[in-house]
Amino acid sequence: MPQLTASNLVREINRLNKNNVYNYIDTSNTGVIKIERIQLPEGPIIIKRWKPESGENESSAKSASISKEQIWRLANALIPNQPINVDRLFAGSYNTRSVLEALLANTPQFQYCYPGRIQMTGGSPTIKHGHKHIIWTPDDTHALGVTRLINTDIVISEAASVDTYDALTITDPSGIGEITGIDADIKRTHALMQIALYNIGKQLDYRTWVAQNDKGIIYNGKRIIEYDGIIQSLKNEPLLKAHADAIKAALLIDCIWFKNGKLMPAVIEVEHSTGVTSGLSRMKNFQDLFPPFPTSYIIVAPDDDRGKVIQEANKTQFKSLNTKFLPYSAVNELYSLCKRRNIRGINQEFLDSFMEAVVIAA
Repeated sequence: MPQLTASNLVREINRLNKNNVYNYIDTSNTGVIKIERIQLPEGPIIIKRWKPESGENESSAKSASISKEQIWRLANALIPNQPINVDRLFAGSYNTRSVLEALLANTPQFQYCYPGRIQMTGGSPTIKHGHKHIIWTPDDTHALGVTRLINTDIVISEAASVDTYDALTITDPSGIGEITGIDADIKRTHALMQIALYNIGKQLDYRTWVAQNDKGIIYNGKRIIEYDGIIQSLKNEPLLKAHADAIKAALLIDCIWFKNGKLMPAVIEVEHSTGVTSGLSRMKNFQDLFPPFPTSYIIVAPDDDRGKVIQEANKTQFKSLNTKFLPYSAVNELYSLCKRRNIRGINQEFLDSFMEAVVIAA
């Protein structure tokens, strides 16, 4: 399967006429875009944008940058003939994300579409339409400098697929057997996220705690607790040894990353069918019982739950967590990147680029 790089995207955009102005794909955005300069091979791309109908013009427009990091993130997410929602990919961050999307759609191998989207409503799947996606179609091109809308029968889900994370079964904690039905769908999605976080952490040399009540996850025929890098007991974790109350509070937290016995990069709660309040409450309880320590408190949730996460995380009782939002799409992207690129030497700043700080400063 072909793999794009930042230089591939920059090279294609560099083919566009620098004297032309370009429209956004979303017609409700009446602004225009002009390329000012491009730094080869990987960016940044410097642009200007303005709204003629508001009396703005090029001379009064300020320059803005599409960063190399932003371009790489999109390149790593693109798979032939698979729609990508750019807004979700960047979790609402990067104010030039729609510019990058528009410029790329004006190049021959990129088009835009409105695929169906699977959504769980009252326990039953429904298909909704209307979200704009960009799609890389290397075998179906169009003229340079124009955009093309294509019709597609593709239906997407913001939750990971079983194929993505290999064989997975969810068993009843009582040992009776495999869980089936609607409850299984909810638990499966939750477990897929935990498995993805474990794999991401392992790639980054983190050791992972998985919630005590999730030991019924069977991954590739083996209990998750048996995997290398999964912490057996928090009582033996150097950072927590002297804090029995904090250990008790941490037992049901979905995922905690540790490194070198000295660092705790993240405390993570995965939310799917329920509200985010319970996850925030568990993390807050842990924070209150553990001495002040540098870590990130993260809510992983469906992309469409962003508003709910922001609302709850900004409540007075949770503000000290300074919560970050990591949408399902970003988990999927980061997992895929780890698998495809075998990345190493990643720092916290890189991980933060996949998340959104959602707490509004007082």
